[in-house]
Amino acid sequence: MCFICVDDVEWEELDWGDLGWVVRPTNVPEAAKLVVLDVKIRPGQGHDFHCHPNQEEVILLRSGVVEQWVREEQKELQPGDVSFIPQGAVHATFCAPDAAESARLFVVLGPSHGPDGYETVDMSTEMPWASLRK
Repeated sequence: MCFICVDDVEWEELDWGDLGWVVRPTNVPEAAKLVVLDVKIRPGQGHDFHCHPNQEEVILLRSGVVEQWVREEQKELQPGDVSFIPQGAVHATFCAPDAAESARLFVVLGPSHGPDGYETVDMSTEMPWASLRK
């Protein structure tokens, strides 16, 4: 499969938003190196502090504004801004409570890891991550 049309994207609803699986081994069997996601983060929500022990990640903000964390560094991203997350680096992405709409992100991780191509470890209850936004 070399073309993935908008209707081919598999959507998963999460507590903080929606995750669109664009490319992963289950829908693109030849996808051994990359995982591509279309992500929507609802206002006032976020993908709390986590890491990908075996993957690098690139996040491109398509629309909205987010508070992006990489390790203990924070930056407000505007549409078109990009964040690179090194392998194993703890990071998080939050959409402001007063945002007019969900933030939309284009996310690429590599290499593909495991049956879904994606591996995440929650770090939100660990220090210092649990206290950074307080």
